[in-house]
Formats: sequence, structure tokens, C-alpha cells
Amino acid sequence: LIKKQVPQLFKQSKKEVLHSLALGFFNPVAYYIALFIAYDFLPAQEALSLNYTWVIVLSLLSIPLLKQKLPLFNLLALLISFLGVLIIASRGEITSLNFSNPAGIGFAFLSAFIWAIYWIWNVKDKRDASIKLFTNFFFGAIYISILFIIFGDHTLPSMNSVFASTYIGAFEMGLTFLLWLSALKYAKSTATISSIVYLAPFISLILISVILKEKIEISTFVGLFFIVAGILLSKGIKIKTKVEKDNI
Repeated sequence: LIKKQVPQLFKQSKKEVLHSLALGFFNPVAYYIALFIAYDFLPAQEALSLNYTWVIVLSLLSIPLLKQKLPLFNLLALLISFLGVLIIASRGEITSLNFSNPAGIGFAFLSAFIWAIYWIWNVKDKRDASIKLFTNFFFGAIYISILFIIFGDHTLPSMNSVFASTYIGAFEMGLTFLLWLSALKYAKSTATISSIVYLAPFISLILISVILKEKIEISTFVGLFFIVAGILLSKGIKIKTKVEKDNI
């Protein structure tokens, strides 16, 4: 596999390289900066759940950017998901709309918006997925290095910071992307694999509770249930975008 793909890295056209030059800024740079700021402002359970609204944003942006239609039933499903967003953002006080941390909520939504834009733009790129991923992240690493030189704290990081950075790089940005792409490639049913993805946020809540010792609020669980229920309801009527199929 490596012998086959390494030569392809050097056969990319100028347009494809420029494409990755731009995409590398969106992901990993802009997306993870917004996401990590959201985690600084919000409890992990809230940042996780609100970031998951990228699927909703993706559906809405697909209308003007991919010229797709949004049937009334799909709109109803998105409204159900949006109700879940309000429950989480207000911590259950949806009548007063007293948001827990407007800045953190804003950055969580910004990360979802950036992620959706990234995948919509990415779907128009017909290169091999691993080639795209490597090239995008190559330029992303350059951007991050420049930002670190200008704004970073130039001291030796602690071992905890090194471990956390290694973990994020390996699992959040690396292996999981390749495993997901491989699952889509070898699965007999993309729909089945896609459905499994929706277990992720609920498993994450368990890990947040066990590892971070956060008390999971009832409003978080209920809100996340509405978000996922709306997404699954939308998919249940067999209206799938090419973006969702390839890159969910």
C-alpha cells in the first residue's frame, strides 16, 4: 500500500496541492483551535455535544453549496436536533434561554461550522482519501508550527502535555481517520457503519464521567438524545448526501 501511494504524493497536480493548502488551514488548524477553546470554556460534556451539531450544519450548508434540496420532513428532523442544542446550551432552561457560557457555545458552533465546510469542500476532491489526508495535514503542520513560533510558550512541555498531544495526534487526527475510511471501504453496507457512529457521543459521555469525573447532567443526555434522534430521523427516510456517505 505504501509503495503504491508514496509515488502518488508526488504526482498531485498544482490545483490539488493548492486545494490541500487551503483545506489544511480549515482542518486541523482552525477546527481544532475553535474546538479546544470551546473545551476551555465549557464542561467537556457540553462541548462534545454541541460540536456534534456539525451534521446539522452540514445538512443546511449542503442546500446553497451543493445545490441540494431539504424536504419538509428533513427540516422537521433538524428542528428536533436543534431542540437538543437548546436543551444543552441552556442546561435545561429552554424557556429562559439563559445560556451557560455564550463564548464557549459560540466556539463550539464555530468548530461545527468549520468541520462542515471542510467536508463539503473535501467531497469535491477526487484524490485517494489517504493522499488527501496526508497532504492536508502536512500543510496543517506547517501552519501550526508558524503559529507556535509566533504565539507559543517556548518552554519545555510537561510529560502530561506530551502524552495528551501524542494521544490527540495519534487517535483524534490520525488512526481514527484511516480506520474510518477503511471501514467505509470494506463494509458491505455504508448505512450500517454510519449508524454505529452515533454511539460515539454516548460512549464519550461515559468516558468523560469515568476519566474526567464530570457529573453528567440530565440536560446533556436529553439534549444529545434529541440531536442524535433528529439526525437518525433525517437519515431514516433514505435521503443521504454524498458528503455523509463518504465522510461522515
